[in-house]
Amino acid sequence: MNPKNLLLIFTRNPELGKVKTRLAKDVGDQTALDIYKFLLNHTVSITENLPITKQVYYSEEIHKGDIWDASIYEKKLQEGNDLGDRMLHAFKEGFKNGYAKIIIIGSDMYDITSEELMEAFTELDNNDFVLGPAEDGGYYLLGMRKLKPSIFVDKEWGTQTVLKDTLQDIHNESTALLKVKNDVDYFSDIKEHKAFQKFFP
Repeated sequence: MNPKNLLLIFTRNPELGKVKTRLAKDVGDQTALDIYKFLLNHTVSITENLPITKQVYYSEEIHKGDIWDASIYEKKLQEGNDLGDRMLHAFKEGFKNGYAKIIIIGSDMYDITSEELMEAFTELDNNDFVLGPAEDGGYYLLGMRKLKPSIFVDKEWGTQTVLKDTLQDIHNESTALLKVKNDVDYFSDIKEHKAFQKFFP
């Protein structure tokens, strides 16, 4: 167990009509919620046994007795006006509490493995930052071993400029880039993916 490594998992409370809204336009609110819960369970399965500290940050309220086992995951509430504020607060708290390497992921990424998450921590042995680029121009993973607040401000969150603007912020820093991956936002992201076929009868 490496007590100096911290994984932050940002999650939305799974409520009908409030998750995967872009996906819901094609598949309906209920199927979008079912897919989101499927992705949450996948995130638990790839993170619960990692030998690091894990914190789940809820969007609205902390749920007790849900899929995030409180003996494995510390439960916290996101704080801030936008995604940048919320991530900055979580990283600040992590560094303040003595963690040396901190990585953040969402809870709706299917094509990532436990091994790849640990590789991302290993990249921080020799780099100050690590980024997992998403095909849509954002990123699915961000890690650092020193805080750089500019990463979290002046971004159009949820748009295709986020990765480019973030790389601009750290262009003078030592940075590792992981494999490009596809996150799940639109029906087109998953309609050909065999893991999701059960949702489309």
